[in-house]
Amino acid sequence: MFQELQMAKDTLELKGYLDLEIDPTLDLIAEINKLKKEKNAIILAHYYQDSDIQDVADYIGDSLGLSQKAESTDADIIVFAGVHFMAETAKMLNPNKKVVLPDLKAGCSLADSCPAPLFKKFKEKYPDHVVVSYINCTAELKTLTDICCTSSNAVAIINSIPAEKGIIFAPDKNLGAYLIKKTGRDMILWDGACMVHEIFSREKITKLMHRYPDAKFIAHPECEAHILDMADFIGSTSQMLKFTQQDEANSFIVGTESGIIHQMELASPDKTFIPAPPETNCACNECPHMRLNTLEKLYLSMKYELPEIILEDWVVEKGRKCIDAMLDVSKAAGFKM
Repeated sequence: MFQELQMAKDTLELKGYLDLEIDPTLDLIAEINKLKKEKNAIILAHYYQDSDIQDVADYIGDSLGLSQKAESTDADIIVFAGVHFMAETAKMLNPNKKVVLPDLKAGCSLADSCPAPLFKKFKEKYPDHVVVSYINCTAELKTLTDICCTSSNAVAIINSIPAEKGIIFAPDKNLGAYLIKKTGRDMILWDGACMVHEIFSREKITKLMHRYPDAKFIAHPECEAHILDMADFIGSTSQMLKFTQQDEANSFIVGTESGIIHQMELASPDKTFIPAPPETNCACNECPHMRLNTLEKLYLSMKYELPEIILEDWVVEKGRKCIDAMLDVSKAAGFKM
């Protein structure tokens, strides 16, 4: 219910300014940097954002790094260039700060695949199990979760749970299956998935591997098992980025959302990065939700401080516990931004 109320509120507030035309001669990057200083704002951007947004961001990272940065920031306003669940996480960690998202419609197919009311009934079948939810889930689902994880720290999170305890893992069945292989834990999996990571073409990737025999294929654990079986390296976006910097290979086929390639090219300008193709006719795999954010919307959201993410107090209080538990395990395991 709180999400519907928020959307109604924002629809009314946004009606007045989204129709405004931006002066085409305006230097958006200069204006955004000016607004950051004036408002003591910080821009947090995910690796899957457009390159121009990444270039103006104060911090770029994966879900774990973004959560850690959101927890530690002293900014008054957090501008989250990502998707809705990420901005919700930032709000949970900073309930007294203003959190805005450039486009409120920037959702997540994975988060949407696990509606909290349905999951609550599912959870009731396994009352003695610990619920581990991938951070790519709604604020409501986090209120039903014991501990969150990201693709970076998921193995450490699973291993932190006593061996005698049963585990429900939600919402990503592909990441869950990968973790079962990695940890040996028998987990109950919710049947959810990310649309971006489920449509990679095995046939097209195989052709690329033949075309570029010296290239290493790297993949995100949200991919299906038959794609992961082909990979030379499996890891989160930040782990994939680090691998391309440290590995001796000069070319890589990248099996995740293609936005990460911008950072890979900046870090290793002499190396070649080839986006793994999906089953569609597109040459690369882009998340339509992530790409709803634009530099123009980023500027407007900072100028008008809208649309604001607002969560009910009980959601913040109950949902934050699983995030704090994740951050504690991450710190103890030595995960750094």
